[in-house]
Amino acid sequence: MLTYALTFAIACFALALILNLIRLATAPTMPDRILTVDTMVINVIALIVLYGVQTHSTVVFDAALLLAMTGFISTIAFCKFLLRGGIIE
Repeated sequence: MLTYALTFAIACFALALILNLIRLATAPTMPDRILTVDTMVINVIALIVLYGVQTHSTVVFDAALLLAMTGFISTIAFCKFLLRGGIIE
């Protein structure tokens, strides 16, 4: 039963990632694109964690944590760049 649930969850997050790619291509403004990329990072983190649960591997959880930190910092930096025109003051 867990195998079916994991497969269904992976398929749902993969579909969400594809829909995010479509939104990224059609987003009218730059803040919309930033939010789309941030959502894509969250979906990729979810896919990595689900893969780790499916394969009983603990290494992928460290990779998911690193991707989460990198995605958070990059989103903040890009938003700061859009608001102020520079990242480092």
